[in-house]
Amino acid sequence: MEIKQITTVASKEFWDRIRNRWVLAVALVFTAFALVIAYFGAAQQGSVGFHAIDVTIASLVSLVIYLIPLIALILGFDAIVGERERGSLDLLLSMPITRLEILLGKYFGLAAALTFSTVAGFGVAGIVLSPQLDLNALFHYFGFMLSSVLLGCTFLSLAVMLSVFASDRTRASGLAIALWFFFVLVFDLLLLGALVVTGGQWGGEIFPYLLLANPADVFRILNVFALDDVRTLYGLTTVFPPTLANPWLLGLVMLAWIAAPLGIASWRFRK
Repeated sequence: MEIKQITTVASKEFWDRIRNRWVLAVALVFTAFALVIAYFGAAQQGSVGFHAIDVTIASLVSLVIYLIPLIALILGFDAIVGERERGSLDLLLSMPITRLEILLGKYFGLAAALTFSTVAGFGVAGIVLSPQLDLNALFHYFGFMLSSVLLGCTFLSLAVMLSVFASDRTRASGLAIALWFFFVLVFDLLLLGALVVTGGQWGGEIFPYLLLANPADVFRILNVFALDDVRTLYGLTTVFPPTLANPWLLGLVMLAWIAAPLGIASWRFRK
C-alpha cells in the first residue's frame, strides 16, 4: 500500500467537492443553523439572544444527529458503485493502484470534504459567539465540533461499505436512507419499546451498552455528559453509568465505528 496513491485519489475526491460548491453549501447551512439556534433557541421562554453554551450545544446536538448522518450517507453512498456504473472503476483498476488504495483514497477524500465543511460551518459560528464565551465554554464547543466530525466520518464509513456491497446506485441510495432511518429514528424507539413492554424488567442492565451499538447515541452521550445541566435535562444520569460515559472510551467507540465498516468494505472489495 502506497500513501502517494491514496493521497492522489483523496485529493481528487476533495477538490471535486470543492469545485461543485458542495462543501461551501454545507458549511453555510451549519453556520446558519448554529447562529439561529444560539440566538433564538430560548424563544419559547420569551427571550432571544445568546444565554448559555449548555443550551446551545444541547440544541445543536439534536440538529446534528439528524443532519450530519444524512449528509454523510448521501455523500458516500455512490463512492464505489457510482464508479462501477460509469465504467471508470475498471479504468482505475487497470492502473498500478490496489483496491485498498482506491477505497481508502475515496474515503479520506470524502471525509476531508465533510470535515472541512463541518469545522468551517460551526467554526464561523464559534468565532461569532467567542466574545460571549469563556475558556471552559470554548473547550466544550470545540469538543462538540470534534465529536460532530467523528459522527460524520462514522456514517461516511457506513456509506462506503454500502457502496461496495450494492449492485447499483439506486439500491445503494435506498440502503443509505434505510440506514439513516434505523440509526437516527428506529433504533431508540425499539429500545424504549422493549423497556416499556417488559416494564423495565428486560434490558435495563444492558441498556447503556446497547446504546453504544448506535453511533448517533454515542455522539449524544459524548456531548450530554460533558455538561451537567444538559445531562440532567436529558435524564441520562438515571440509565447511563458515568463510568461508561468516559469521553476517551466513547471516542474509541466512535473510532471503532469508523474502522469496522471500512474493514468490511475492504474485505468485500477485494473479493
